[in-house]
Parts: sequence; C-alpha cells; structure tokens
Amino acid sequence: MRDTELRYPYHRPEPPGRAAGGEAVPGISAWLEERLFDRRVVLLRGPLNGPAASQATTALLTLDALGSQPVQLQLASAGWGSGGPASAGDLAAAFAVVDAIDAMRAPVHAVVTDLVGGAALAVLAAADRRLAYPHARILLAEPRTAPVAGTADEVAAAAGQYLRELEELAVRLAAVTGQPRPRVEDDLAAGRMLTAEQAREYGLLDDVVGGPHRPV
Repeated sequence: MRDTELRYPYHRPEPPGRAAGGEAVPGISAWLEERLFDRRVVLLRGPLNGPAASQATTALLTLDALGSQPVQLQLASAGWGSGGPASAGDLAAAFAVVDAIDAMRAPVHAVVTDLVGGAALAVLAAADRRLAYPHARILLAEPRTAPVAGTADEVAAAAGQYLRELEELAVRLAAVTGQPRPRVEDDLAAGRMLTAEQAREYGLLDDVVGGPHRPV
C-alpha cells in the first residue's frame, strides 16, 4: 500500500500541528520548521507528551496525503523530567504517533539526532528505517507513569493501561531488534544506555549516518 501515489494539491499547505498557543517545535523557528516541512522532514523534540504527539501526528499524516515519497522523522526525545531520564515520556502519546506511522502509505525514516529514550522508543521502533548520527545515544528505559489521582478503581485501571502499553513497547522492540523479549525487558528495567554503534549492533538501528555504508 505504501507505493500508492497521491496527487499534490495545487496550493502548498502550511505546516500543521502547532502546539497549543501556536508554538513551533521547541528550539526551532517557525520559518525553519516550514522549510523542513517542505522537504518532508518532521521534528519530534523534547518530552513526548500529548501536544507534541498531536503536532507530529498531524504533520506526518499531512505529508502522507501529499505523496508517497519517504518522510524523515528526526527524533531527539529522551523524556527528561524532574524524575530523571525517561520520566516525562507518555506512552499513550507515543502510541498515537505509532498508529499514524502504521497507517501511512509513505515510508517513515527515523533519524536519531541526539538522545532518545523512554516512550520515544516506540516511535523509533515503528519507523520503516531507523538511523542515527554517530554521537546520538539511545536510552533503553521504561517511561515512568505520572501519578494518578482518583478512586482505587481509577488508579488500578490506569496502572493496568500503563502495564499493557509497556508490554507492547517491549514486544515491538523485540520484534525489530531480534532480541529475546526477556532481554529487552531486562534492559528497559535497568536503563541501559547505548551509543549509536551499540544500538546498531543491538538491532535497534539499521545503520549510523556517516558510517561505513553512509545511508542517505
């Protein structure tokens, strides 16, 4: 299905998916974001939460509607928060992006540009091709769920949902890496840090940009 051609509309659309308040991607000017969108590049930077997922999902699906050429998704989302690495990652938000990638006709090429970990691992695993820059790092760590207030039943339901999402993350990582699921689960629990080359050897990356095969 991914090779199906779609016609470009006559008018070039504006980059969609601004975060609440009309803000662009953190640290990126609106002008630069527009230029990258024209080149079929989507940025996912900073904590992976609901607004960030909505912005990325809208941009990805819009580019998919514009044509079947590959979309590059640049990832720099470690989920740093007050609780430490991966504490701010939202698995529900991550799987919203995953659902969009799974539904796209155009292939998605993920490029890790800095540190990626926690919930963003699900997005990386969903991409059709997974690359990283030589000094990028990947943190295999469980995203920590935010405290839930409510009745005992509500807390139990939220905990159950989190465990199901965490299980799906481990299953997806095991599938793309070829690693046994118990090893993936152990590495996530331990918070294992990988260099780009180590992530390639682990099976999480197809190649390292600028490496021996110099992927485009």
